[in-house]
Amino acid sequence: MDETNATRCQKYAADIESIKEAQVRIEPFIHRTPVLSSTTLDSLVGKQLFFKCECFQKGGAFKIRGASNAIFSLDDLEASKGVVTHSSGNHAAAVSLAAKLRGIPAYIVIPKNAPKCKVENVKRYGGQVIWSEVTIQSRETVARKVQEDTGAVLIHPFNDGRIISGQGTISLELLEQVPGIDTIIVPISGGGLISGITLAAKAINPSIHILAAEPKGADDAAQSKVAGRIVTLSEANTIADGLRAFLGDKTWPVVRDLVDDVITVSDEEIIKAMQMFYDILKVAVEPSGAIGLAAVLSDQFKQSEAWKDSNKV
Repeated sequence: MDETNATRCQKYAADIESIKEAQVRIEPFIHRTPVLSSTTLDSLVGKQLFFKCECFQKGGAFKIRGASNAIFSLDDLEASKGVVTHSSGNHAAAVSLAAKLRGIPAYIVIPKNAPKCKVENVKRYGGQVIWSEVTIQSRETVARKVQEDTGAVLIHPFNDGRIISGQGTISLELLEQVPGIDTIIVPISGGGLISGITLAAKAINPSIHILAAEPKGADDAAQSKVAGRIVTLSEANTIADGLRAFLGDKTWPVVRDLVDDVITVSDEEIIKAMQMFYDILKVAVEPSGAIGLAAVLSDQFKQSEAWKDSNKV
C-alpha cells in the first residue's frame, strides 16, 4: 500500500483488516444470509438485481453483526459490568441478543415512541428496557446516567469502529456470493452499515459504486454531501423508523469521501417497494430494508452517474 492509501485508511474508524477480524469473531453467532434475485424485478429495472436478505439474520436485522463484534471484543473485566445502548429498534434487539450470548446484562434505553414489536424483541432477548423521551438528547442523557450507575460499556448504535467493522462483514459475504457486482445500494441512517460495507467493498474493488438510499423526510446525508459537512435536521419524518438517525463523526468521513451518491425516495415509493417484495419475492421487509429497491426503481437512480455503469446491483 502506498503512503497516500495508508494515510487514507488511518482516517477511518475501520478498515478491511478490522472487518476480516470481525468476520472471524462473529461467525459462531450470526447467519450467513442468502441472496435472492427475481427475473421479474430485473426486467422492471433493466439491471440484474441481488438482494442480501439480512431480514433473515438473527434478531431480524444486520445489527447483530456489529453488536456481537463489539460485545465479543470486550475483555472479561469490561464485559462483567454489562453493556448499555440507546436505540429505537433493531440495534436494541441485537445488543440484547449478543449480551445474552455472552452472558452479561444489557441495559437498553428506548424512546417512548418506539414500535411495540421492536420493544418486545428487546424483552424477548433479555434486555432491560429503560425509557427515554423521543429526542436523541434524552436518549444520550439517560444512557450516560445508566453508565454512571452500573459501569456498563456503551455500545453506540453506529458511531463506533467495532460496529462499523461488524456491519462490513456483509460486503465480504455478498462479494463472494455474487462475483462481479458493480453497484451496491445501502440504506443510510447513522451510517454504520454503509461505512462498513463501503470500506470493505472499496478495498476489494476500488471501482465499485456505492450509493446510499435515504427517505426524503430524513435526508440529512444527502444534505451533508452537498454541504460538505454534517447536517442534522430538526426532525426526521418518515415511515422508515430505522432511518431517522443522523451521521456521526466516525461515519461521516466514509460517507463524505467514499460513498458516490445519495438517492432520496418518498415514503410512497418505499411502501410500493415493500409491496413488491411481498408480491414478487414473497418476503416481508420493513420500510428501512425496502428502501434499496425503492431507490433502484427511482428516476434519480436512472439519472445518476452510476446508472450507465451499473449492471449487477
